[in-house]
Amino acid sequence: MYKNILLTTDGSKYSKKAGEHAIELAKLIGSNITVLSVIETSYIQTLPEGDLIERMEDVMKKEGQNALDSFAQQLEMSKCNGSCENITLKTELKVGSPSETILETIKEEDIDLVIMGNSGKHGLDRFLLGSVAEKVLRSATCPVLVVR
Repeated sequence: MYKNILLTTDGSKYSKKAGEHAIELAKLIGSNITVLSVIETSYIQTLPEGDLIERMEDVMKKEGQNALDSFAQQLEMSKCNGSCENITLKTELKVGSPSETILETIKEEDIDLVIMGNSGKHGLDRFLLGSVAEKVLRSATCPVLVVR
């Protein structure tokens, strides 16, 4: 049913919970997991040009890679008590708009299910800016599981 699962991560507590759900589901049905971290750099383009933009992008990419490495290490260390050995794990770090990049990845990777953490936005932020989870929920061509 869900052969290819896309797990989005930003290293937050919501992403970690989403990762736990992805592992459990993949264990049960033998799914492959693609773990995706998307780095959005558009807002730092408003900074004055120069070395600062490059340094900020590097820091953001390192944080994204750390989130991916953390999940992969967690899975590798636990191996789910021997029950996750059949899970194929692939990690990807991309730069772009998170919601658009997730939607593109769904098509590119033939994803059957997206599992993502809730953004945690509350109040006016949610209405003014919209959340990544909400945008993906509205536009995805496959089921989306949002974990709180």
